Amino acid sequence: RYASANAPAVRDVWGTAVLGILSGACRYSHVSALRGDQVNPQGLGMEKVVSEDSLRRAFKDEDAAALDQWQTQALLETYAPALEQPWIADLDVTIKPIYGHQEGADLGYNPHKPGRPSHAYHTVFLRTLRVALDVEVRSGKEHAAMHGLDNLWRLWDRLTPAQRAWLVCGDANFGNERMMSECESRQQNYLFR
Repeated sequence: RYASANAPAVRDVWGTAVLGILSGACRYSHVSALRGDQVNPQGLGMEKVVSEDSLRRAFKDEDAAALDQWQTQALLETYAPALEQPWIADLDVTIKPIYGHQEGADLGYNPHKPGRPSHAYHTVFLRTLRVALDVEVRSGKEHAAMHGLDNLWRLWDRLTPAQRAWLVCGDANFGNERMMSECESRQQNYLFR
C-alpha cells in the first residue's frame, strides 16, 4: 500500500520482481540491468521497470512469515496440475560454496572447496520434469539427509492424497532407519540406493 503520489504503481513493482526472477536476478541490485527494457514490461501491462530501491522498499516492512506462506502457496498452484498423474519425488542435497559472508554459511562437508563456508540445499524434485517442488537452505554443517526430512514431510502434508508422490527416491544417505520408518508410517513407497 502506497500513500505517496510519487510512489510506483503496484503492478510495476510486482512486474519488476517477476522480470528479475525470470532473468535470474539473485539480488535487488541485479534488476538494474532490466531498467532499459522496453519490450517485456509492456507484455506484463507495466508502465516501467522500477528501481532496485523501490523494489527493496516494497518488501522491507512486510512480514517474512506471511510472504513465505504466500510464496509457498503460489508455487504449489503452479505445479499442482502436474501432480495429478503418478510421479516420483527425487530427494537431493547440494552443497553451495559461499564466497564472502552470508547468513548461515558454516564450514561443513564441502568436497570441491574444502575449508570454504557453504550452504546445503535440501531439494525435492518432480523427477520426470526436473521441477524443484521445494528447497530448504540449511547451514553448511547441516548437509546430512536427515536435515531435509522435516521440509519433505511439510510438503507431503500440503498435498492432497491424490497429489502425493507414487515413489520417493534418494541416494544412499536417505536410506536410513528414520527415513524408511517415516515413509512406512505414511504408507509411502520409497527407493533409496
